[in-house]
Amino acid sequence: MRNLMIFAALLVGAGTYMAQLADKMTATAAARATTPVQQATFEDNAGRRSVSIARDGRGHFQTEARIDGQRVGFMVDTGASVIALNESSAARIGVRPSQNDYDATVTTANGKVKAARTRLAMVDVGGLIVRDVDAMVLPDEALSENLLGLSFLSKLRRFEYANGRMVLEQ
Repeated sequence: MRNLMIFAALLVGAGTYMAQLADKMTATAAARATTPVQQATFEDNAGRRSVSIARDGRGHFQTEARIDGQRVGFMVDTGASVIALNESSAARIGVRPSQNDYDATVTTANGKVKAARTRLAMVDVGGLIVRDVDAMVLPDEALSENLLGLSFLSKLRRFEYANGRMVLEQ
């Protein structure tokens, strides 16, 4: 009986430890997910708006956009011809392609993959609003981060890398 009580106490202790560890991991992940994107929006006297995006720790330019009222995280990618969304993000904004819609073959850093074409009514990055934007939906396993590509960037007045920041201007 004593051995059973010791074993039960060890199980309770291990369970408590694992629960605390899970809480820490969840809090860390939540803090990373809610870390604000380092960007600033400006407007000059001529009414031109610009967004300046700082480089993250990996050297990438991360930003947040609003699509159909939903916040979607993006990495600015001047090498991507269109906006590329993973299936999870696309579903959050109401875009759910059927299997038959995956009829385009695209080349990614991970090789060739099938993608579904779509069009976004409006994409808003820090007040820079672009309407009727071409996009592609890729499987989650093929695209870990959404890409803000040229279908958005080319509709701006300019975009450039300057002083360690990505500047988008409309």
